[in-house]
Amino acid sequence: SKIIDVGSGESRLVDNLIILGFKNITLLDISHNSLEKSKVRLGSEANLINWINSDIILFNPKERYNLWHDRATFHFLKESSTINKYVELASNAIKSGGYLIISTFSKNGPLKCSGLEIKQYDKSLIIKLFGKFFDLISSEKNEHITPFNTKQEFIFNLLKRK
Repeated sequence: SKIIDVGSGESRLVDNLIILGFKNITLLDISHNSLEKSKVRLGSEANLINWINSDIILFNPKERYNLWHDRATFHFLKESSTINKYVELASNAIKSGGYLIISTFSKNGPLKCSGLEIKQYDKSLIIKLFGKFFDLISSEKNEHITPFNTKQEFIFNLLKRK
């Protein structure tokens, strides 16, 4: 399976994917520094990963993925044009029958993330944006406790490409 983690940052998702035996993994992040830290952490296993330092909106996928994972990148896009571009990118880059996992702050979540304004989402807005190309499999709210002991409500969505 081909997997892409959009806005991977220094996430340890990749570590677990490697442990589970996945081989075709792409990490994409706008922060060169975060990708470099992940490379150092992974050591020789970093050679197994396809590293892409890019803004998601400027990303030009060269392949199609079975799984597109995005935890908290999409909600930074606030303009209709960039939101629609993201939907188009994901739709074109995910194989038919493939999955999109997209997590954003919910309507009850914060209005800012890392000091930047974000757009909040709920299940109906996710369906409105992605429903032409995807079927919603599940949508669940989850309360995340930050390192500063504050609560942030996320909405996790699993969609299947039509």
